[in-house]
Order: sequence, then C-alpha cells, then structure tokens
Amino acid sequence: MTKPYFSPAKPRIFAHRGLAHHKGIDENTIEAFAEALQFGATHLESDTQATKDEVAVLFHDDDLRRVAGVDARVSELTLAELQEISLLAGGRIPTLDQALQHFPTAFFNLDIKTRRAIDPTIEAIEKHQAHDRVLVSSFSNPVRKSALSRFSRPVATSSSVSVALAAWASNKFLFGLGFSNIVRDVDALQLPISKGPIRFAEKSLIARAKSHGVEIHFWTINDPQQMSDLLQLGADGIVTDRTDLFQAE
Repeated sequence: MTKPYFSPAKPRIFAHRGLAHHKGIDENTIEAFAEALQFGATHLESDTQATKDEVAVLFHDDDLRRVAGVDARVSELTLAELQEISLLAGGRIPTLDQALQHFPTAFFNLDIKTRRAIDPTIEAIEKHQAHDRVLVSSFSNPVRKSALSRFSRPVATSSSVSVALAAWASNKFLFGLGFSNIVRDVDALQLPISKGPIRFAEKSLIARAKSHGVEIHFWTINDPQQMSDLLQLGADGIVTDRTDLFQAE
C-alpha cells in the first residue's frame, strides 16, 4: 500500500533546503521553504541536527562557518544561542517543531545527520503526529534503522548509501538477484545521477525499483533539461535547489 507521503501527484519536486539561491534567502529557513512551496515544490527537503540541549533543528552543515561566518558547531550551542545567530542573509535557523507547525500540510524529506539527532527528530514528529507527511532517512543505515524503530507508527523512508549501492550492484551484475530483499524496508531510492564510475540514472535500475514498489528520486538537479530527461527516463522525483526552474510537461 502506498504511504500517504506519496499522495501528491507525480512528479515529486523536492526543494533542496528550500528555495534560496536565486533571491538571496538563507537555505533551510522558514522563508526558503515558503518560497519553494510558492514555486511548485511538492516536498521540502532538509536535514536535522541536534543542538547542545537536544533540540532538532533544520540545518545541513556541522558548523556555522559557511552559512553564518561563525566558527561554532551546532552541537556546541543551545537552541537559544543558535537562534540568536543571524545567517548571512538575515535568516534564523528553525527547529523541526517550528517548521512542522508553520507548514501544517507540507511534506518533509528529512535526513538525520547524527545519532544525537535521532530522538529530537522523532520527538518533533510525534508531537505533531506528522507521520504521514515525513520521509525519514540518513546516509548512515544504522542511524536510519534506529530512527525508524522508535516511531509510534510507520513513516516513509529512503535508502542509505549502502542500500543504494547494493541495489545498484544487484541490478547491474546479478540480474536483480536479491533486489527484493535489499529494498524490502525502503519506499524510495534517492540517488545522484552518478558516483565515480557508478551510474545510477539507468532505465533498467529505475524500472526494477518501480517493479518492487520503490520510487526513484535524483539529486541535486538544477538544469531544467536534465530534470525533463530524468523524468522521461522514468524517475518519480527530482531533488533541486531551483524549484522555480522546473517545467511541468
């Protein structure tokens, strides 16, 4: 059965950290997410980190140097200290709780960055009973699986790096042997077009995933023609910094 998270019509357009780059808005802020929704995003993509006092915030990097010019790590600051910091365009870092409350019907694609962020991320989702409108994953499969086991009811999830590589290898070299077992607990493979010599944007991999009820989403695609090509190839969704450039067929 398809999870409610996948109820919006395809293609899925995931706003990578919101929509920030073209208007001087800070990434991963309420303003960036609002802008993305205005420009056609069906889902909001972000990452969760934990503050020193164990609150889940929407933030990608480990530290604030790139986005705020501050030499401090998120994990070293309390929420109060973190929210006193102005980002380069004047924005503030939101908590996951604030984002779920501000966008009560929006779908969020969340990558848990560290083990410390697992419990605060779950706490915010449980508080808002947002299980049907979040996808929770992590580049680390142990982190992903640990998080999924703690929810009061199921949430959607996408593959970690190790699962994605195993799925690719099964399709490429083993004619799909073991593929069903590899993807048994994921709803989507979220992949780059390629990684080193490995090319994920292959029609056979997309078709095999879909035959097992697993969606394929490619990241991070900012060229409209490339978006179109991937959708023509069979991709279900595109993760992009530029939802404003997406052109519906």
